[in-house]
This record gives sequence, C-alpha cells and structure tokens, in this order.
Amino acid sequence: MLSKNIFSIRNAAFVLLFIALTLIADQVKVSAIWGSPGQTFTLFQMIGPLPGFFLGPVVGVISVLVAEIVGFIALGKTVDLVNILRLLPMLAAAYYFGTAGKLRRYSLVIPIVAMALFVLNPVGSQAWAYSLYWLIPIICALAKPNSLFFKALGATFMAHCMGSIVWLYLVNPMTPELWMALIPVVAMERFSFAIGITVSFVAVNALLNRFFSESKVDVLNIEKHISLF
Repeated sequence: MLSKNIFSIRNAAFVLLFIALTLIADQVKVSAIWGSPGQTFTLFQMIGPLPGFFLGPVVGVISVLVAEIVGFIALGKTVDLVNILRLLPMLAAAYYFGTAGKLRRYSLVIPIVAMALFVLNPVGSQAWAYSLYWLIPIICALAKPNSLFFKALGATFMAHCMGSIVWLYLVNPMTPELWMALIPVVAMERFSFAIGITVSFVAVNALLNRFFSESKVDVLNIEKHISLF
C-alpha cells in the first residue's frame, strides 16, 4: 500500500512538473506573430507537445490543458469563444506527438477538416495553396511514423492548422494576398518550431533517462533508443 502511494505521489509530481514547465515556457517570447501586432509566439510552441509523449496522450493533453487554463487565468484573459478555442491547437499537437499507429491516424481528421474549412471560406478559397501545409502531419504520420523530427514537424503543423482556422473565421479577416504572403513565413517558423521540439525532447528525455530510468513511475514514458529521422 505504501509503495503504491509513493508511486501515486511521483506520478502526480511529474504531471505538476510538466504543467510548471509549460507555464514557464509560455512566458518566454520567441518571435512576433506576423500580422498580429503585440502578439508573439513563445517557447511553449517548442515545449507544449512534449507531455503528450512523456505522460502519454491522455494525461499529457490534460496537463497541457491545465497549464493553459492556469496561464489563461494568470494573464487575466477574457473568457470568450476565441480565447477558449485558442486552447485547442496545442492540445492537438500534444496528442499527435504522444501517439503512434492507429491512434495518431485518428487525429489526422483534424488537418483534413481544417483544409476543407479553409477552402470553403470565401477568403480561404482564394488562397487555397496555404492549406496544403496541412498535408504535412498526414504525410509525417504515414511515411515517417517513428521519426522524432517528423513527429515534431507533424505536431507543430497540427497546432498550425487549428490556429489558422480560428484566425480565419473568428479573429482577423486577412485578405487572400496576406495569406499567400505568409506561406514562406510559415515554412521558416514551423521548421524552427519542429527543430525546437526535437531538441527539447532530446534534452528532457536524456535527463529523465539519466535520473529516473530505473524508477517505477508508471505514468512516465522514457525513450531509450531515439530515431531522429
């Protein structure tokens, strides 16, 4: 009984650790959001998907959601539909990053639906090429299912497709020309995020493997053999 309680406490501690990590990362600004003065991407873009792997897709997604809600409250954001929907992109990324095989393939309905919604929009239909980016998580899941970098690349584009749809329909009615102008910006931005996710994963995994690989922490997943590509 005692050992079970200890393991339970350890499990909760790891969940809290990743919640704290995502909260801290969300305060570190990385780059401005093009076309949105005053808003920036943060280190959270590179850390957010990790709990999906280390804690599993279910517990990982819950931990990211809790971190986002705490940050939401701490920053005093207005409770409205747009801000609530903005919680979803990283949840999708964490789930994608933490799953494999059929489970990850189930999540591919998200980029497919996002592409359809983008093309059906009057503005999006004139910039349909932009939505082709969302083929990337599908290709990564089918062609490179066990590659760390391609998993990271697919995860960041999962977040991108959901965020773009929220932006298109509810936030900023940009012109088709602006959407098209974003294509090279997105390529550089998301490739950088994928590298950041990969590096962050390797670093965190190495630390966990060094200090906790022999511990019986049943909620924690540690990858001993990493395939980068």
